[in-house]
Amino acid sequence: MAVLSLIFLEVIAPLLLLLGVGVILQRKFSLHLGTLSKLLTYCFLPVNGFINMYQSSMPIAVFGQIILFLLIFTMFSISFTEITSRLLKLDRGIAATYKNSVVLMNSGNYGIPVSQLVFQSNPLGVSIQLIVMVFQNLLTFTYGLYNMVSVKSQGNAILKELIRLPMIYAIILGVLCAALHVKIPNLLWNPIQSIADAFLAVALITLGAQVAQIKLVKPHVVLYLSTASRLLIGPSAALGIIFLLGLDGTVAQSLFIASSFPTSRNSSIFALEYNNNPDLAAQTVLVTTIISSITVTIVVYVAGVLFG
Repeated sequence: MAVLSLIFLEVIAPLLLLLGVGVILQRKFSLHLGTLSKLLTYCFLPVNGFINMYQSSMPIAVFGQIILFLLIFTMFSISFTEITSRLLKLDRGIAATYKNSVVLMNSGNYGIPVSQLVFQSNPLGVSIQLIVMVFQNLLTFTYGLYNMVSVKSQGNAILKELIRLPMIYAIILGVLCAALHVKIPNLLWNPIQSIADAFLAVALITLGAQVAQIKLVKPHVVLYLSTASRLLIGPSAALGIIFLLGLDGTVAQSLFIASSFPTSRNSSIFALEYNNNPDLAAQTVLVTTIISSITVTIVVYVAGVLFG
């Protein structure tokens, strides 16, 4: 219990405090979330991604293990939600919202800060989370978007959206610079480091501002199903896959933690854009984010015991 309390105070509590700052600022000043989102997507995240990949050393074999895990974990999540939706005879709209709430995780402005706090002296742990985030971005604008638009053809729009993501290029550049032992001059390194240092606070304040806009309404039964699937069944399945693949050390620890994060805000954005149960989607983001303060604490502890 003492260890769990320590993890909560050192990892989750700082996260919640910054989330609270975001909530307060949003309610007092109505921050422009579009601007904050663009800052994160086109500045803070790419720079943070570059610096972590540049400072870490990731063998090809480790990269292959990560991708294999993500493919198996994603296939499990998709299959599980598909079977559950059919068994419960959910209508098409509710089913799409449920599937996205489980398959799409907040690996960016929640997952990266948590990983930075857990792996403060281990760049490999953060680098793994960055790969998970890129994978989740690809999943979001393919599977997640398809769920919402259903039979509509959005192939070109999806491809253009993926090509525009600077995070992909930043990670590739970071890997190349590290592999080629490129020395970055202080003239560039100092501002890069400053931007990376600011990422954690900006990401969490932005998430807090987004949470502040979510309105609670009467809970739908699928809300409970989504929360349990994302925060309990997801990490449990991930642990089983980790043991199945024989992963250990930082790789296993980081992937297990990465599987425990709450529902992605993109699931709510898609639901709002396509008018598909937006209240349910927003509630799921809010509830899973709040409850994850407990479940993620437990997962971080278990990951440390099993793989630390």
